[in-house]
Amino acid sequence: MNNHKKNKYIDQSFKVLGILFTMLGIFILGVLIYNIVIAGFTRINWDFLTSLPSRKPERAGIYTAIIGTLDLMLLTVLFAIPIGVGAGIYLEEYAKKSKFSSILEINISNLAGVPSIIYGLLGLGIFVRFFGFGGSILSGSLTLSLLILPIIIVATREAIKAVPHSLKEASYGLGASKWQTIKNVVLPSSFGGILTGIILSLSRAIGETAPLIVVGAMAYVPFVPHSIFDTYSVLPMQIFSWTTRPQQGFAIAAAGAIIVLLIITFVMNGIAVYFRNKWQKRLK
Repeated sequence: MNNHKKNKYIDQSFKVLGILFTMLGIFILGVLIYNIVIAGFTRINWDFLTSLPSRKPERAGIYTAIIGTLDLMLLTVLFAIPIGVGAGIYLEEYAKKSKFSSILEINISNLAGVPSIIYGLLGLGIFVRFFGFGGSILSGSLTLSLLILPIIIVATREAIKAVPHSLKEASYGLGASKWQTIKNVVLPSSFGGILTGIILSLSRAIGETAPLIVVGAMAYVPFVPHSIFDTYSVLPMQIFSWTTRPQQGFAIAAAGAIIVLLIITFVMNGIAVYFRNKWQKRLK
């Protein structure tokens, strides 16, 4: 009885500590966001969004960084989603349970936690040097695709696992083949979870700086890229560059760019939550 009370007391203590640390983290994050908004909100205007980078802080804009970010994310989506979702479907529905598949599953889960700089070094060796793509948008998007592939695969598998077996059995009972069941039952039912994983992985990719520095993203690009083989800049790189400048004007511009990046990230996360809730209601 005493042990039961002791364990109950320990559980309650951990819950209280968890709540306190969570509140502390929210408070610190709120203070940081408040300071950034106060510093950078006055800098955000149409000229700031549509102007090219400049060595003068009052003229510096984020147009090339926004275009580079959108181009990079678009190519990353085209490369990562078909491979990631396809791999998740294969591993969950078609792959036979064996020692090799178990090792593969463990490695994919571990790859989701590998530091992003490692993917940058991998992209430097394969895409930049071996294939000769150089510091182009193509190299950056392929590197980010490798970064988010494990996340998409794991999210796809978990979403498929969440589909009730009764739905699959009913489909098989009506004479549907395995692929017809996957296409018409499993994927529509798990689409919300898969889409949530994809958007959350892209939210991570859009804020990455370390792998893009390694594969050749530029901090200063005074032109808009017109090809996937052109050099480019992205918002995190632009922010990093401005925060290293001694002029106060660049610090204010960096705060404005952070606000834009946060808005993009919050919008993507909001879309993920919306679709997740929408598809969960459909399943019910």
